[in-house]
Amino acid sequence: MTDLDLSTGGEVSGADLAGRDLRDALADAPARPRAFIGCDLREADLSGAHLIDAVFTDCRLDGARLDGAALDGSRWSGGGAPGAGFAGAECAEAAFDRVDLANTGWAGAVITDTVFTGCRLTGAALTGTRGLGYAFVRCNLMLARLKGVNLRGQELHGLRLDDADLTKADLRATVWHDSRLRGAVLTGADLDGADLRGADLGQVRLSDAVALRGATVSPEQAGMLLGSLGIQVVPPGG
Repeated sequence: MTDLDLSTGGEVSGADLAGRDLRDALADAPARPRAFIGCDLREADLSGAHLIDAVFTDCRLDGARLDGAALDGSRWSGGGAPGAGFAGAECAEAAFDRVDLANTGWAGAVITDTVFTGCRLTGAALTGTRGLGYAFVRCNLMLARLKGVNLRGQELHGLRLDDADLTKADLRATVWHDSRLRGAVLTGADLDGADLRGADLGQVRLSDAVALRGATVSPEQAGMLLGSLGIQVVPPGG
């Protein structure tokens, strides 16, 4: 595979591009949108690459650099990019479906209207991303760093946020379904109007309990919350 082949765009299938510096080859807009299928891009440098409307299908990008890349409208399906860097990347209206994005870094990335579906985002650093309208659906976000994340008004399905950092997150009017918040840090988060009846809250820290002000919980959750705060609930006549 030559740099000239990559620069023209079109489909690239099964290419071994691991460790390659692809910045020059992908710097300009191609004649045809780029499509990578089953390619090995581990540890490759795609910083600043022009990948608008590009397609990545079952590719490996472990540890790849995509800092500052133009990824608007890109489509990712299967494969993974654990440990990859997306700092400052433009990812508006991108879609990630069943992609392993564990321990990825997104500082300064634009993720307006980006959708992550069925993705593994454990340990991902999403603090400092920019934009609105992004969504996570059936994603594993355990230990993810999500300070200041804005999910206001969304229906949240199948999220696993165990031990995630949701400090100062805007979670107002969210409705939770089949999700977990066990051990999540909620310091300064706003959950006013949130419906948490479909979330497993686990043991809530005393310092985080105030964040639940204005949220709706089930009677069972209320009992567990009081218990985690050392308050014993005794039924009438008990």
